[in-house]
Amino acid sequence: MEIRRFEIGDEGALFQVFLSSVREIASRDYTAVQIEAWAPIDTAPELWASRMRALRPFIVAIEGEIAGYADIQPSGYIDHFFVSGAYPRHGIGTLLMDRIHDEAKLLGISELTADVSKTAEPFFLRHGFQVMERRFPIRRGVTLQNALMRKDLHRGS
Repeated sequence: MEIRRFEIGDEGALFQVFLSSVREIASRDYTAVQIEAWAPIDTAPELWASRMRALRPFIVAIEGEIAGYADIQPSGYIDHFFVSGAYPRHGIGTLLMDRIHDEAKLLGISELTADVSKTAEPFFLRHGFQVMERRFPIRRGVTLQNALMRKDLHRGS
């Protein structure tokens, strides 16, 4: 496994990771209607590409295939954190989380926050995050459930 920064041209592969993560992993905690609203196949490629270029995520690749990605914003907010449905429980999430912590330290970030799916919540809890608030965002007219989670980096890693 290797971890690297986003490069122009990764956008399509990141979209496939996002789709497989939501549709194959998160589908155990969300209904089919919720999954379709959260990860619609008809997402405009140019909008997705623009979003990924703005996020500049870290990418984990296995033999050249993108297996997961995650970002950290200057505020400490983790916007995207997804592992491909082809690679659950292979240590990809932990590798990404460790890299986010390293980057936070480099940037002098004192806390991490993320809106975390029900599926990812146990993983974030294991990495020292706490649930601050239960949320019910609406996507394409469908109510989802997630949690705003926070980790104070001054209390430990």
